[in-house]
Amino acid sequence: MPVHKYEMGVIGNCSYLAYISTMGDVKWMCMPRFDSSFLFGSLLDEEKGGHFHIRPADDKYDNAQYYLENTNILCTEFGTTDGRFKIVDCAPRMIIHDRQFRPTMLIRKIELMSGAPVIKVGCSPRGDYGRIIPEAVTGSNHIRYLNFPSQVRLTTNIPINYILNESPFVLDQDRYLVLTYGEPLEAPLEETAEEFLRKTIRYWQEWVKSCYLPNIYQEKIIRSALVLKLHQYEDTGGIIASGSTSLPEFHESSRNWDYRYCWFRDTYYTLRAFNQLGHFEELEKYFDFIQNILNTSGDHLQPLYSIIGEKEINEIELDHLSGYLNNRPVRVGNKAYEQIQNDVYGQVLVGVLPLYTDRRLTFTKKTSYKKIISWLLKQIERTRNVEDAGLWEFRNQKQVHTYTLLFHWAGAKAAYKIAKEFGDEVLMQQAERLSQDASDMIEKCYDPKQKAYTQAMNTTHLDASTLMMITMNYLPHDSQKTKDHIAALEKDLLADRALFYRYKHFDDFGVPESTFLVCAFWYVDALACVGRIKDAIENLNNLVHFGNHLGIFSEDVSTDGSQWGNFPQTYSHVGLINAAFRIWKKMEADDFI
Repeated sequence: MPVHKYEMGVIGNCSYLAYISTMGDVKWMCMPRFDSSFLFGSLLDEEKGGHFHIRPADDKYDNAQYYLENTNILCTEFGTTDGRFKIVDCAPRMIIHDRQFRPTMLIRKIELMSGAPVIKVGCSPRGDYGRIIPEAVTGSNHIRYLNFPSQVRLTTNIPINYILNESPFVLDQDRYLVLTYGEPLEAPLEETAEEFLRKTIRYWQEWVKSCYLPNIYQEKIIRSALVLKLHQYEDTGGIIASGSTSLPEFHESSRNWDYRYCWFRDTYYTLRAFNQLGHFEELEKYFDFIQNILNTSGDHLQPLYSIIGEKEINEIELDHLSGYLNNRPVRVGNKAYEQIQNDVYGQVLVGVLPLYTDRRLTFTKKTSYKKIISWLLKQIERTRNVEDAGLWEFRNQKQVHTYTLLFHWAGAKAAYKIAKEFGDEVLMQQAERLSQDASDMIEKCYDPKQKAYTQAMNTTHLDASTLMMITMNYLPHDSQKTKDHIAALEKDLLADRALFYRYKHFDDFGVPESTFLVCAFWYVDALACVGRIKDAIENLNNLVHFGNHLGIFSEDVSTDGSQWGNFPQTYSHVGLINAAFRIWKKMEADDFI
């Protein structure tokens, strides 16, 4: 196969996401929630997924796609022999009456740039993952699509029959299409669309302006921050791993998963990224999500929850869909919710640490620290010798993973700092004892023959997740043991062009055929930690090219540079943000010295 890239951009407003191809088609859009059925899902089945396309009538054209600067508003331009036009796609987000307004509404403006191009527009939504073909009922200036759980309506100033029949027509003026789920647009079309566009541009540019940025990789960090923001479901604060499902980790690998859920394994990295960017509102909102789950969690935490905190995320296969590039199965739900992943307790403790210790935050829930911190420490103590599936979610293998032990150690260290803030000697002593216990167990994972820490106790397999022992300061950055550990991982897992495998051993589905992009960013982070700044920069300069034409990263990258796995992957974008900040801080320290 040629090098594979995801040729599409993503827009959203923290209520829904839409994936729009360079051909002007909405390939994937789920409403009213990230994890709802798609309205448009040709990403997974061209025939049954439905379409919402705007394109030239002639097959001969050039095209380009880009974001308006520092926004999540996407432009797709087309040039034909008759003229030029662009589509401006916007998910409205703005402040109205001192509140965030984020309707389940997609605005598509077709802007005439020159000449008189002939175009086609078609809109054919689908329900229940392609099983429902709705009846279309027309009004004077709208089409209503029936048989959905809520009202779906397209309001437009394009002649309705041109859309229903997908008839070619001359674009001689700007045209507007507003698709709504639920409450329809009852206000004037052109005026409202322009106002929402203007205010949404202002919102995103103000949000970016308030980001704290280093003076390196700013363009890449801004795009990564905007992508990350899109994946927070504002109603509850939950942050999903990706807005897509069943995009394969490699072609014909059957590693096709639904990532439209909230993984606790991502807590530390995500909150660290928001903290470094100086965006504490998202951090506090995410803690609200975590706290509500903790209050109903019973005796343990699951690895993942739905965006509204639901525990059961039953995994099913949709046999009627052909899959992305015919990659089956198409999965909805994720069976990993049944797994035991014991790093989650430390992830939460380390993730929420700034809320209790950062003087910039007037965190209103600080008084509830004892119940939360005590419970999480209790779980660390309960699970310290318990085998689990690990962060890679092995389905048929359980071990005492080094990564889990690392987060037991880090979580206990974080709990100690929180307890110290409140002068809680009893909690401090408990946290100190547990951190030492975790450290003793981590040392049992050291393999003196390889001069490296292995994936788990009683195995020789190496694992990229152990790079976090360096970035989280378990291993001293100037020690020979740390240098040897990096060297062993480089020898076993480092691929061409700075890519990095998670591991190379046989797992539930065979031997991994693609690299996991966040591991490469962890490697860059670790290089910066040990003072290999030149190597870190060189590697990061390579990695930034593995985004698509808009700088958006996928989950996996094969050694030929192809993008695979779910897209966009928040884990990958968080990895870039944190690695770039680490390099910058080390550079600043060196300059000062």
